Amino acid sequence: MTGSDRLGSRPDTSTTRLISVRVRSQTKILSSISKPILLSCLLPFRAPCLSFARSLLLQLQSLHSMPSSKCSTLALGISMAALLQIAGISLFLFGFFPVKPTLPGFSGSESYQMPSCDSDSDAERADLSSEQRKFLYEELSGITPVYDRLILMVIDGLPAEFILGKGRKPPAKTMAEAMPYTQYLLANELAVGFHAKAAPPTVTMPRLKAMMSGAIGGFLDVAFNFNTQAFLDDNLLDQLYRIGWRMVMLGDNTWIKLFPNLFSRQDGVGSFFVKDTVEVDFNVSRHLDVELAAEDWNLLILHYLGLDHVGHIGGRQSILMAPKLKEMDDIIKEIHMQSIIPQKNSSSQTLLVVVSDHGMTEAGNHGGSSYEETDSLALFVGNGIRTASNGKSVNNEAFQVDIAPTLALLFGVPIPKNNIGVTLTNVFQSLTEEQRLKALELNSWQLLRLLRANLPRLCCDYSGSSTSNLNSGTNLRADSTGINFCIQYAKAVAAHDYWRLQNNSTLRSDYFHIASESYELFLRNASEWLSHRATDKPIHILLVAVVFMFFSCLLFVCLTCWLFCNTYNNLWSSEDIFIFIAIILHAISFGSSSFVEEEQYTWHFLTTTLYLIFLFTQIRTFLKGLNRNLSEVMSPIILVLISGRILRGWHQGGINWAHLPDISKLLLQLSPSTITFLHITSILSLTVLYSNSISILKSQFNLVLWLSYLIGACLVLLQSIKNNIANTILVDHGTTWIPQAVYVIGGISVISSLFLLPWISSVRRKKDIFLGIRECVYDIGSAYVAFWCLLQLLLQQPVNAIPVLLIYMQHRASVSLFADSVSVHKDWVKVAALYFLGLAGHFGLGNTNSLATIDVAGAFIGISSYSTVLSGVLMFCITYASPILSHLSMVMCISTMVDRRVISCKEIDWRTLLESTVAIPSLVPLVVNSVALTSFTVVLLLMRNHLFVWSVFSPKYLYLCASTVSVYLGVLLIAGTVFYTCYVFTLDKRKHQT
Repeated sequence: MTGSDRLGSRPDTSTTRLISVRVRSQTKILSSISKPILLSCLLPFRAPCLSFARSLLLQLQSLHSMPSSKCSTLALGISMAALLQIAGISLFLFGFFPVKPTLPGFSGSESYQMPSCDSDSDAERADLSSEQRKFLYEELSGITPVYDRLILMVIDGLPAEFILGKGRKPPAKTMAEAMPYTQYLLANELAVGFHAKAAPPTVTMPRLKAMMSGAIGGFLDVAFNFNTQAFLDDNLLDQLYRIGWRMVMLGDNTWIKLFPNLFSRQDGVGSFFVKDTVEVDFNVSRHLDVELAAEDWNLLILHYLGLDHVGHIGGRQSILMAPKLKEMDDIIKEIHMQSIIPQKNSSSQTLLVVVSDHGMTEAGNHGGSSYEETDSLALFVGNGIRTASNGKSVNNEAFQVDIAPTLALLFGVPIPKNNIGVTLTNVFQSLTEEQRLKALELNSWQLLRLLRANLPRLCCDYSGSSTSNLNSGTNLRADSTGINFCIQYAKAVAAHDYWRLQNNSTLRSDYFHIASESYELFLRNASEWLSHRATDKPIHILLVAVVFMFFSCLLFVCLTCWLFCNTYNNLWSSEDIFIFIAIILHAISFGSSSFVEEEQYTWHFLTTTLYLIFLFTQIRTFLKGLNRNLSEVMSPIILVLISGRILRGWHQGGINWAHLPDISKLLLQLSPSTITFLHITSILSLTVLYSNSISILKSQFNLVLWLSYLIGACLVLLQSIKNNIANTILVDHGTTWIPQAVYVIGGISVISSLFLLPWISSVRRKKDIFLGIRECVYDIGSAYVAFWCLLQLLLQQPVNAIPVLLIYMQHRASVSLFADSVSVHKDWVKVAALYFLGLAGHFGLGNTNSLATIDVAGAFIGISSYSTVLSGVLMFCITYASPILSHLSMVMCISTMVDRRVISCKEIDWRTLLESTVAIPSLVPLVVNSVALTSFTVVLLLMRNHLFVWSVFSPKYLYLCASTVSVYLGVLLIAGTVFYTCYVFTLDKRKHQT
């Protein structure tokens, strides 16, 4: 049978219409089977081992006798292309996201000396005691520490605008009223607040590293955030430990993992149980009275997680946000009144520093680079804190990395080696002019050493008291960038020297301001250059990775073209042309950062246009008289288009326009009962649709499968009701069993349907293998899709319940369209359409190409103890719910691709069967994904020095890599299901014949 013959043929009318009617749930349920099906399906398992082995041998012989060269070539080619792609991705990730290079060791006494052109050779003595080292640092620095105790209070996820306002506007009334004592401190200039901009990725672990070391970590720290390892680089805590400080830590156990063996007392709590907003903070505050009264510590770290968890659950506007802010304000008040006010005239002084690791979006998420996510807080409260005469206590701009050098100089320890932060001069107003200039000088020396590590030729050997020697260039050795830094630094040194020489108070004050401004200019420019400098990337490794991925993509495309040439004729339909153009346009769009940020518009447009083409095709077929029932085939298309339009408006999505109103934001403003009602409606609707999609009375197994689904749906319904009742009491560990029961029931049901349904169907359809395979694959696919959607109704945010239902209806309607007897769509078009639906639905659920939209809250549903693997799997399932659903729907759609003429009672045309049921559903998603992945890899390589490389392009690449994983999992599931089903049917047929 030639490829053109198969193209012109239509599926068997009776069987195809049977599948179509079942999909649309418009047929009568088939009569029950009178014979004991379950006993019959178990007969093959009870057969003697020798009989089973003989049957297997005969089956293998039949496989060898078929024309399998083409199938073997396809399998080998797909495997080689997949291996090349995996190797390319691995090499590119290794080369593009390397661990950021750092200077080894810890800063010591050499930090208090100006760096020379030769390497610093004055190593600190290792035998110094803590007290000796402390006095040595104080003597060399010339700055007497103002404070001898530090309370570092970390409020996880607190945006600075909640306390300081945004721009020149004060904070929102509800936020200000929730923190009255903090507002009192700022209004009376008893505290200084900063908008401390955090660098992406805005997740806890890398942000704590930045605050303690002053360095910006690698981008892949977002992945390490879920499995924190000990921090070995130079940092503030180790420096304080080296001078004999005793430290106590209460709260997020990330501190314990980062800095093991440093704390004399500690009580850590897990940071990933985001449903807990009470116990995580109570566990910290219950120790507060005792620790504030204790005198055996120098550093007390309090890390509160509750506010971040409130954001993950309900967003910024959560009803729990104001009470949580009031709780934090009461703690600040308690610390200030017990530890700071009583020390007003004492020689011992305590400094309270209130910081946040990151902000949060309106939805309460974080991880990206938007203003809302990077707007973290740095609030200094102490007796010596005061603003400058012309300064301000709020709306000061800073960077999160500036906290490390500021605290290091305030407490008399060297600045960490890899710090790129700049001293916050507003905090040093109580120091003398000499000490303030000395602090800026020490910060400049530290950054000069770091610049030398990045610019080996840099040498700023300046020892004069004017810029005359500098302008001659005799003491400079560097490239243009280094010379500019040296000039800026030398001007600051010259102004500092002139300040020392002046006796006139007016001139001395003028030169003090000139020197301060010159130092700050040099420090800011150096810090900005170091923070924006792209990490050195091994270009040869990146090029090899791109070559691997290019040849992988080329191999996928060649295999697909070869398969199509042998399967279809050379006539291209409008659908074929559009899908080809859509793949190319999508790849080209990656060249624009705006298209990457707003990719949801691309997929909504492409999917809608494709189904409009389907609609015009059906109308044209009707006008030609080939289709007498236009409404029957138009209904699924119209349903897909209407559902797609609702999905597009449900989440505004993207990054630039996320603030615009949409349906989800409107629902969140209503009462929680409204969302719960929609959630319950979605559960019931999905149950009814699944009940009508299978013939319950066709077999006892189908009845058992339906009952298990009904039990799972009832449990999800119960969980939804309990969450609504306890929406203000979110800690309810007693309900953990409900999700766990859903996991167990769903897993057993899906696995049983895969392994038992083929045996049951093969027994029932001995005389018609064609119909048996089609029905069996369809039933298995229906179970996959239904239980997957039920899982999503459990894990997704309740506001996403209706989108999950709409996406399910879109896939069911598409399978109905493709199963219709008058359908003229090619098999690869069917697969591409489902794949397009999956990607459009991915954004319809609120996902974007920003890490901030990853739903962390759902990843811990049903988990009683923290597990990185389990939470990671659930997070992957939530994020890629729609793309995976498209692959599961392809299993249902495969039932429309089986041609009766390739299966007969006498002989099975394995080559043609596997081409249509395995090769095409596998190759089409692999090709579309490979083209996107390869093109974006090239774009990322070209954009490696782009301004948005870390904020836009890098997160998208991580999403593409994860999407590739979902495609491979989907392809393996499709191939495994079809191979196993066909194997069971042929094995049973061979056994029956022998």
